[in-house]
Amino acid sequence: MASTIIEMAAEIVAAHASTTTMSSEELIAELQKVHAALQSLEAGKEVVVPGEEVKPAITVKEAFKKNEVICLVCGKGGFKTLTRHLNSAHNIKPKDYKKQFGIPSKQPLSAKSLTDARRKVAQDRGLASNLAKARQVRAANAAAKNAKPAKAAPKAKVAKPKK
Repeated sequence: MASTIIEMAAEIVAAHASTTTMSSEELIAELQKVHAALQSLEAGKEVVVPGEEVKPAITVKEAFKKNEVICLVCGKGGFKTLTRHLNSAHNIKPKDYKKQFGIPSKQPLSAKSLTDARRKVAQDRGLASNLAKARQVRAANAAAKNAKPAKAAPKAKVAKPKK
């Protein structure tokens, strides 16, 4: 276990650097940030991490190309899909990424060619018609479940003869 703040900061940054590619400048900046945060925690102060306003490296329209998608956070390209990159490199969920950069929620985070290929395979396999049939069956089952049977008339009380 690390005993000094510097050793703790070095361990934290080393763990982060083992999963994320970082330049030497980024490593130094990260080490300084972590060290400052640990110092303020030790002093009993509240750590305030400045919310960095991320400016897109390129425009949204330029990011979604036919054969690749480019990350708007870091500007890296060559991805067929962005979801894994966003999670591993930036720890961002696709929904938050779309909201941050004003991307429509219906816009897939994949290259146009990959989306078209997946669509064609789904159509060839008849998944659209199967989905429509399954939705009809589900709607019919829900309607049958919600429809209550008509109540029968209450049974008439029969008087028992006196003895």
